[in-house]
Amino acid sequence: MKKNIFRISALVVAAFMSMTSCTDYLDKSPDSDISETEPYKNFRNFQGFVEELYNGIPAVTSNDYHNSWNLGEDELWEPADQRPLAYYIDQGNFRVIVTSGTYIYGFPRNGGSVTNSDKKGDKGHLWGLAWQSIRKANIGLANLDKLVDATQEERDLIEGQLLFFRGWYHFMLMQYWGGLPYIDHELPAGETPKLPRLSYQECAEMAAADFHAAAKLLPIDWDQTTAGRLTLGNNNMRANKIMALAYEGKNLLWAGSPLMNLESQKSATYNAELCKRAADAIGEALALTESTGRYELAPFSQYSDLFYLHNGNGKLPGLKETMFQENLVEFSGRWRWNQVNDYRPQLLESSGVKVYPTANYVDYYGMKNGYPIEDITVADKESGYDPAHPFKDRDPRFYHDIVFDGVQTALDPKGNLPEGTKYASLYTDGEMRAATSTQKECRTGYMFTKFLHPMTNGLDNTYKDNNVMILSLMRLADVYLLYAEATANGYGTPGSSSPKFGMTAVEAVNKVRARAGVDPVIARYTSSTDAFMSEVRRERAVELSFEGHRFIDLRRWLLIAEKPYTLKKAVYFDRTSDFSYSKPSEARVANLREEVLVERKFDSRHNWLPLPEADVNIYPEFGQNPGW
Repeated sequence: MKKNIFRISALVVAAFMSMTSCTDYLDKSPDSDISETEPYKNFRNFQGFVEELYNGIPAVTSNDYHNSWNLGEDELWEPADQRPLAYYIDQGNFRVIVTSGTYIYGFPRNGGSVTNSDKKGDKGHLWGLAWQSIRKANIGLANLDKLVDATQEERDLIEGQLLFFRGWYHFMLMQYWGGLPYIDHELPAGETPKLPRLSYQECAEMAAADFHAAAKLLPIDWDQTTAGRLTLGNNNMRANKIMALAYEGKNLLWAGSPLMNLESQKSATYNAELCKRAADAIGEALALTESTGRYELAPFSQYSDLFYLHNGNGKLPGLKETMFQENLVEFSGRWRWNQVNDYRPQLLESSGVKVYPTANYVDYYGMKNGYPIEDITVADKESGYDPAHPFKDRDPRFYHDIVFDGVQTALDPKGNLPEGTKYASLYTDGEMRAATSTQKECRTGYMFTKFLHPMTNGLDNTYKDNNVMILSLMRLADVYLLYAEATANGYGTPGSSSPKFGMTAVEAVNKVRARAGVDPVIARYTSSTDAFMSEVRRERAVELSFEGHRFIDLRRWLLIAEKPYTLKKAVYFDRTSDFSYSKPSEARVANLREEVLVERKFDSRHNWLPLPEADVNIYPEFGQNPGW
């Protein structure tokens, strides 16, 4: 029998409460010798309780098998392999996410059960971990009166974190499943609740209130607090004021987006009032960021360090730009075995499961001068794009994130590698595009390099080993783009700004582009909010590429079932006689074209994920999502 999602025994929570360590009580009977007040009596004890809320953060890129967290039109897995979650999403089978032990962030152990272990395979169960953590947050809030041996600063830190995580876990659930019951109190363990589902916007208002209250209690920097000095240098990912304000704004922007406004108000447009409030909350977060230097956009010369480190001696990627990261469970070794092998064709890496960026998604990487590429087969004098030189003068992030034809992909110390192995042979019928009985081809014509060195491969271990990759759930560039979207749709124009922050919506996009060396948004896209949004969507696609945002963005924009967002394409072209490996970005090609490999047959039911049937059937008021 499956457990009620809301009814998690207090004894489970009690097992993790300790004065010194979250594991001290694991060898004891849950009801042995813990007094009712012991876990909460002072800051040290209570913070040990709160740490379990950090432990429930999902590990997006940590799966025991093949990691599949990009579920938009952004990447293609080999269709013959049905293990990655994206395969089922392409078929429109969203139900598999909540059945057969498959969940939004991977395949948890134990038949899909939720555990508090420190194993990476147990951290993909977003649905279960979130409800469990909400329960813990409410237990903590209900016991705040027992925190008697503490300063006011310490009380504020505890309450602020509990409120932040109650809002955050609800938000994480809502963005996939829609409006839910908002659990803001400790539910009796022995009763079946009968809390009706709220609309998305009703639920978001309650999350916003929690985030807002948390922001008033939390510091900008834990290292600057008396309590935080006990863990000096290890406080970077603790919930803080800027983080709470940024998530308050993100939550409100999501609530004001077309999908959520359609669900709540029957209007498939942006809700201007919610967007205005989102812009103000995010604007306040950015104003504090810029005035204090708490977070900073990393220089483009260190862009890779935002995502992965090679031979980093235990350091974590992210720099000062990362605000909130996925769970760090087993971070030091998980990337080597879970993902690296999948990113290269079998000519370079023997693993049988392969994933590549789709050609249509790579097309979002426009020109360095700020122009988009409308059609890769058509020359554009205004932008300078030439289909005979499709890799020339592109957005610098294209060269950072994508392996294209002619880029070196393997070291050759002995000088005995064929050219088609040493360099990316991604032209039509190139060695890496040629499937055989023992080898899968690079089907889309592009490979990834955003999360690993271009020469990571199975031919040697120079770059393959000692990699640490951690995904940011929120980083500063994302926050600037959220501000741009919220401000333009809340305050009315691309040239508008929030009174909490002087920057206009256009300036916020341009700030992110400037870091990468891309020219500002061109004038034709600043004449109206509708025109501007096409560039906001493209900028989010490029700057946040393959970081797990696209599936949510397409759904909240009501584009998940619309062409061309349902298509996954491959690029084909011929090399010309003057091709040279010395400057692959300037290579001349012939017969450039794209072909559709997959067309996803989605409809309105795919705007939301289905809910687990065992939980839906607990009581009639809960209800299933439309179409499921």
